[in-house]
Amino acid sequence: MLQNFLNDYGYLALFIGTFFEGETILVLAGFLASRSYMDLNTVMVVAFCGSYAGDQLWYFMGRKHGRKLLARKPRWQAMGDKALRLVRKHPDLWVLSFRFVYGLRTVMPVAIGLSGYPPARYLLLNGIGAAVWAIALASAAYHFGAVMEGLLGNIKKYELWVLGGLLVLGLGLWLRRRLKNARIAREEKLQAAAAPVVVDRDDAPLDLAKPDLAKKDD
Repeated sequence: MLQNFLNDYGYLALFIGTFFEGETILVLAGFLASRSYMDLNTVMVVAFCGSYAGDQLWYFMGRKHGRKLLARKPRWQAMGDKALRLVRKHPDLWVLSFRFVYGLRTVMPVAIGLSGYPPARYLLLNGIGAAVWAIALASAAYHFGAVMEGLLGNIKKYELWVLGGLLVLGLGLWLRRRLKNARIAREEKLQAAAAPVVVDRDDAPLDLAKPDLAKKDD
């Protein structure tokens, strides 16, 4: 039953999950690959495609509608301002690594687009980052399954328990992040209401060695 479901919908679910925020679903897919329910190489390719496509979309949304998009939700505004400050300090580093920082997966590409980061450079470095993320996370989950089998022997009777545990852990982390972001957003909103109005001049494009680099890549 599980095998039939995964054959029909597993890779589609993986693509959709990684298109948005896919840490949990990629870990589950990597574990299922260790149990031969899914193919590890296909899991990596699908996760790469979903992550790459999703983050390209968020980047271009940030380029075109960044401030308006972040202003829709107070917690996005607070996180977006923080992400924008970070990406202005080390732009290339954050393009490569933001997937590994839990909680910034959606907001960081928007901030990168808003910062004026060159599209051609983002296209390349985002692809490298997506590939490293997909391979590393899927491989880690795959080897976790192998270690569990070594510890428990015949792991088949524990498969559903392990899957359930991973799912609960992922949902718990997601809920914790949501609550934390909501608290931060409330604090930022209160501080903004109490603070004087300051003109933000951080909307200028990034200076990446060449001042006109962002314009040439458009």
